[in-house]
Amino acid sequence: MPVFCLDAEIDFPPPGLAEENGLLAVGGDLSAQRLLLAYSQGIFPWYNAGEPILWWSPMPRCVLLPGDFHLSRSLCKVLRRGEYRITFDQAFAAVIRACAACGDRQRTGTWISAEMIAAYEDLFARGYCHSVEVWAGEELVGGLYGVSLCRCFYGESMFHLRRDASKVALYALTQTLFRNNYVMIDMQLPTRHLLSLGGRLVGRAAFESLLQDALTPVDNPGRPFSI
Repeated sequence: MPVFCLDAEIDFPPPGLAEENGLLAVGGDLSAQRLLLAYSQGIFPWYNAGEPILWWSPMPRCVLLPGDFHLSRSLCKVLRRGEYRITFDQAFAAVIRACAACGDRQRTGTWISAEMIAAYEDLFARGYCHSVEVWAGEELVGGLYGVSLCRCFYGESMFHLRRDASKVALYALTQTLFRNNYVMIDMQLPTRHLLSLGGRLVGRAAFESLLQDALTPVDNPGRPFSI
């Protein structure tokens, strides 16, 4: 199946036309309008710095649904001890840069390039992108960021500098989102780590049904990031 080449027109081919590996299109830009349209269709950018922008809609999809987060005994103990402080949207720039630099990404490279950082900081300024921060005292030791549309949160990346800090961030996110009627967290690509935390795999039909539900306006969608 051919990969579609995008031009200046802000549009995408149907996600169901993606290749077997999930690649749907190449080109375009990272403008807020294009990014928001992409997410509303379950499409996201993922590419290396210096290369053309690649747009993906992989299936099966990893999602986290209400009630599915796996709260292990060890994480429960961490939360009870209260060793971490959690905030929302207080250090977005620091979180996205920490995600870009965490683990092996400094050595092997990261898709969270300067271009990507600028695009998501723009979404943050517009109120569509959000971060969860985990602090040990005044030190930022973990966190995550992603995009929020209606009642769907699209997770982009997370990091930790201390044990369980990213899990604490995800747990805090699930609690505030699902308390405010969110339908799902789109975790995009499955990993053993995400599946161990409660993520599940769904096919395209199920994912698109969840997405349609999540993007349907409701009378009281909740305002989780205004806390």
